[in-house]
Amino acid sequence: MEHLLDHLDRLKLNHCRPALESLVGRLGARLSLDYGNEKKWRGLYESLPDIHPSMCRLSDDWVRIGRPEDADAAIRSRMADILMAMSPWRKGPFDLFGIRVDSEWASYIKWNRLKDALEPLSGRRVLDIGCSSGYYMFRMLDQAPEMILGIDPQILFYYQFKALQKYVRSDRLYYLPAGLEDLPAFDACFDTVFFMGIIYHRKSPVDSLLDIHGNMRSGGQLVLETLIIETGAPVALFPEDRYAKMRNVFFIPSVSCLESWLKRARFGDIRVVDVSKTTSVEQRKTPWIKTESLEDFLDPDDPKKTVEGYPAPVRAVITARAL
Repeated sequence: MEHLLDHLDRLKLNHCRPALESLVGRLGARLSLDYGNEKKWRGLYESLPDIHPSMCRLSDDWVRIGRPEDADAAIRSRMADILMAMSPWRKGPFDLFGIRVDSEWASYIKWNRLKDALEPLSGRRVLDIGCSSGYYMFRMLDQAPEMILGIDPQILFYYQFKALQKYVRSDRLYYLPAGLEDLPAFDACFDTVFFMGIIYHRKSPVDSLLDIHGNMRSGGQLVLETLIIETGAPVALFPEDRYAKMRNVFFIPSVSCLESWLKRARFGDIRVVDVSKTTSVEQRKTPWIKTESLEDFLDPDDPKKTVEGYPAPVRAVITARAL
């Protein structure tokens, strides 16, 4: 995290340095706690062996870091045990020195849906909100952006990212284990913002979009992916309690409703890139999650519905431009 502070000088963003220093200090204090999950995840990360990868391929569906022959079998076995202990791996997949971390989400499916709609990332400043383990950040890195900042408040995901970055060693990648509401005002800093799988978790989606807008340069591209409901009316589903067993779901918009939110938050040039039903090809149980997945969230007698009786997950990818 401290490296991000150093990078601010090169980005000429000294105006936000005091607030960011304060945030980094608070996060550092939390990460240094000597008990609970903070200690557990930190200990696992610190126990990873030092291996120098002979290659990194970030353009493949499986992000590949190193080859099996870069380390002996005993070291690779120890690494596999550590990575497994860092489960659940939600986003991926990754291949580390021949160890195949098969995440719950086959995230390359989503990436392949949206990649042709991206404006070139070369030289751009990118923000990835809710970045999980950083799968999409590593995929973006192949296009040589100036910097990528990922944020996600889940400490486990932060250490999963650090485990990968330990071997990729990119000086363009940064990660803060924080939420959108924790960020200082970067003021027109970012050229591209990814906001995927997050907006339905926000109690005030338009306010979240306004916060994002304030951190984007005029003309910057927003890439938004979300659950939707399939209706032409500009409405949103507000679950009474849970949706697909998720308690923290508030507004699931129709595409029309989402377009209205974006317009109110001063975005234009709104384009629907993809609408797809979520299937067990894309989201499923693997040995790397050890928890429930899509099949457990659907009505066993009618897979067109969630277990609560709502429409089964359909997701849309939309791009928009900050006006």
